[in-house]
Parts: sequence; C-alpha cells; structure tokens
Amino acid sequence: MTADDKELIALFEGLDTPGVSDAMDKLGLPGQCLGIAPLDNYRQPIVGPAFTVKYVTASVPPGSVGDFIDDVAPGDVVVIDNDGRTDCTVWGDIMTQYAGIRGIAATVIDGVCRDVAKALGDGYPMFSRGRFMRTGKDRVEVAGINVPVSIGTARVCSRDIVVADANGVIIVPRSRACEVAETARRIEGVESQIRGQIAAGKTIGEARAALGYHTLQRKGA
Repeated sequence: MTADDKELIALFEGLDTPGVSDAMDKLGLPGQCLGIAPLDNYRQPIVGPAFTVKYVTASVPPGSVGDFIDDVAPGDVVVIDNDGRTDCTVWGDIMTQYAGIRGIAATVIDGVCRDVAKALGDGYPMFSRGRFMRTGKDRVEVAGINVPVSIGTARVCSRDIVVADANGVIIVPRSRACEVAETARRIEGVESQIRGQIAAGKTIGEARAALGYHTLQRKGA
C-alpha cells in the first residue's frame, strides 16, 4: 500500500457507509453497491483501496479462478465482479485463509461465496449477494485484474476507496475521496448537533428545523 493510499484511508477514519452515502448524494456521485450485503454484522467499517477482478464464463479449456490473490497488497479490498452470478462461487475457505495471512482487508463480490464458516470463524469481512456451495472452477475464469468492474450497479476502478460495514458497501472514486470525506464529516457534525438537541429535550421537528436537516443531503443545497 502506498503513502497516498494510507492518507486517503485515514480521511475516512470514524465514518460509516450511511455518512459516506449521504455525502455522495450531496455531491451527486453514484457508488452504493445495490444488493451487496455483509456476511456478518461487522462492528467497525472497513476502508481500503480496491483491487479489482473481473470474471467471465470459462473458455475451453478453462482458465484460472484465483491465482490473482498473490498480487493483492496488505490492506487492499478485493473487489470481484462475477456478473452477479449466484450459481457458482469465486471465493472459499482457502482464499479466506490466505487473505487473512496476507493481511487483506476484505472481499466484496458481485456474486456468491462459500465456506462461510471459515470467514465467520476468522472474522474475515465478506460482502456478497449470498452464499452457494457450487464451485466456480471450469464455470468461470479471471478475465482481467485491476480493470474497471461493476459491483451492484456501482462502477469500481483500481484503487478507488471502498468503505464497507454492516450496512453494505459504497465505492468512493479515488479522485473525489478528499471531497467526499470532508462532506461526510460536515453532515455528521450537523447530525451530531441534532442528536444533542434531542437529548436536551427538543422535538425532532424543532432540532431538524433549527439545523437544516431536510436539505442536509440534497445535491446543491
């Protein structure tokens, strides 16, 4: 991981996907990964640069399904586009074990995973469309590494910033990461004030009106 990667990741410390999503909406940016869910209720957000992998239907003879992981750096988030397929997996217990050993931050799959007991037992963060036991070997193969991919309608380019937690996954374009993080912190600051006013006895309506809640995430407002 580069120094630039570490600086960008640090910008999102203490932020979660709802806050980042609100900032993306405010800035008119897409990035929410529709249909991609966490394997577990992770207590802390995971933030890291994307290492993207594109799968396609296997050729004859079929190609490789997983050797790319040797090139993933510690702290990266593996982002796999398997075209939303739920009939075969592209991630199992051996990949989970190896990812943990290498210090990989998490895996996001537009598709399904298997051997979930290993990921749950190790606390390895996984995000996918679900789980299914049938192997992807001889069914799919890697077509590209660190190329643009689609994950639940979101475009992901190599080294974009991935933010993932118990609420789901959002992709922040690398070139806009500073702006998104700054906007998210500004929104969170206002929401914190609203919570404080509610705790002090104001109604939600009073607190929201006083602090402009209804336009907080609105683009251009």
